[in-house]
Amino acid sequence: MKSGRAISIFRRNIGSGMSLFAKTNGLIIILFIPVIIFFTYSNGVSSNVINKELKASNIKQLSFLSSQIDSRVNQTMDFAVTFSRDPNVRKFNGLKIWDDRYDRMQTRYIIQEKMMLQSGVMNIWPVEFTVYSQQNKEAISNAATMVNYDEDYLKKNVTGKWAYGDGREDAQQLPKAFHWFYSDSFGQQDALRGSNLVVKSSFRQENIQNLLDTYKAGGQGDPMFYQKGEAPILNRSADMGLTDKLVQLLDARSWENTMQKDVEIDNQRYLISAVRSLSLGWYLVDIMPIDQILGPISASRNLFYVAMALLFVVGISSSVLLYRNVQIPIRKLIHGLQSVQRGDFSVRISSNINNEFAFLFYRFNDMSQQIQSLIENVLNEKLRAREATLKQLQAQINPHFLYNCIGYMINMAQMKDEEAVVSMGHNLSAYYRYMTRLERPTASLNEEIQLIINYLDIQKLRNGRIHYTIDIPEAMLSQQVPRLLLQPIVENAVIHGVGKTYSSGEIRIKGVMTGGFCKLYVDDDGPGMTEEQLSVLNRTMKQPLQDDTGYGFWNTNQRLIHQFGDQSQLVFSQSDLGGFQTEIVWELPLSPIQNHHSQQKGEISYANDHRR
Repeated sequence: MKSGRAISIFRRNIGSGMSLFAKTNGLIIILFIPVIIFFTYSNGVSSNVINKELKASNIKQLSFLSSQIDSRVNQTMDFAVTFSRDPNVRKFNGLKIWDDRYDRMQTRYIIQEKMMLQSGVMNIWPVEFTVYSQQNKEAISNAATMVNYDEDYLKKNVTGKWAYGDGREDAQQLPKAFHWFYSDSFGQQDALRGSNLVVKSSFRQENIQNLLDTYKAGGQGDPMFYQKGEAPILNRSADMGLTDKLVQLLDARSWENTMQKDVEIDNQRYLISAVRSLSLGWYLVDIMPIDQILGPISASRNLFYVAMALLFVVGISSSVLLYRNVQIPIRKLIHGLQSVQRGDFSVRISSNINNEFAFLFYRFNDMSQQIQSLIENVLNEKLRAREATLKQLQAQINPHFLYNCIGYMINMAQMKDEEAVVSMGHNLSAYYRYMTRLERPTASLNEEIQLIINYLDIQKLRNGRIHYTIDIPEAMLSQQVPRLLLQPIVENAVIHGVGKTYSSGEIRIKGVMTGGFCKLYVDDDGPGMTEEQLSVLNRTMKQPLQDDTGYGFWNTNQRLIHQFGDQSQLVFSQSDLGGFQTEIVWELPLSPIQNHHSQQKGEISYANDHRR
């Protein structure tokens, strides 16, 4: 009944195999979509945050570099102004009325030494200083080349602003430099009166290149110093192709003091940052490849998408394989079981798969082939079992015991001892009534004890030396045990214990319940057995039945094992009464509540797995 219902439920589940297959694929898609959306959103947020931080960091670094350039330019200008007020410099531009030739040479030497000293202090920013005396038409410089006084040159370049290049024809052969001319004309730096002192400060583009190289070594950009209309000053490892395209973009745009722009060059995104130098008027420009910097994030994003695509393909493929290799074979197996349930034992399952289901199909075919023969043999097995039971009971009914009891009753009747005849008849009737009942294979221990009492009372009537004690807990008397469990044990104690000697006659039956086991002890005060004999007898109980093995003990031991499990057994030992002790041990069966809990913890049958 239960198996039929389980098969019916399982059939309904398998019958919806295609819908389950579609649901599985739909579930895979539903699981993948939120993961992809969430990752795309988080990846976009991360990229935006990094992009913002990258722009902020880049503009800060450029501003710092621009402030360094402005700071060094301002230091140069401050020195020129201060230097123009030096007494020796003022003396150099004086009338020289009282100076002799030595004094003039000494003054020129001191001025030149101070300029060289200042340039040495700023060796990371070398500057060439030149002092022009308009009064005396002379010039002094710390430059490596000779400098001559040129009035037209001064008038052309004294503008009060930094200029890139000084307009000399011979300077075209040399790299351009930044120049600043300071005159002591108060309030008017772009005019000369004919007696002014002019201090020229100049530095070459190498100073800018050194700073650009240092900046590039600490980042991933490609910086340059840019002024529209002039050749840009590049770092020494600049990408010339990228720089040319960048200059074209810069020439086509108007720039503020601080600007940032995302541009695309050769299908790649770049971040252009520009900061204007307040002293020189040029722009410090840095171009940074955004795709290259954000490349690891993009690579991880693409790798995630590829991994998700592969997982999706693997999930769908696994679903298809699961359907083909599991659900379809199970459906075949269920159809075969349904046929067997209807009584068609000729059904066979054919399959071309080579996995665990092939073994199941083989076993199913073998099972259906054997079921018919098993069904045919069931009746014969039942008949043989009944015949064996009857033979067992017949073997246990000792005709000599019956004859002796009837003879005892005849003798007591002749002696007019009606009470002994009634007592023997009552016990003998109760004894054989219980012995011949075949409707139940088990009985309560209390019923078994009543049988033993009848048997011992019969023996006591025949042999006045016999006396017995029975001590069994009430809880133990309700236990169900195999019928005729105690009778062969007690009969052995009477015949081979008490009956072997005229000095013995005590039989003690005691029961205890401990550690989940029931134990019955049957003791007598007869001659007993040696330790070697006891050991042989105990080993015999664990072996197949032999011709010389006592059938009563072996049969009782086997029935205990069949009903209560392998933990149950008969154990023989010496009794503290001096004779033979038989210990009957069986494991307490689980109560209905314990059995229910056991099923919930893991011993649940498969039928319970098919929920409605």
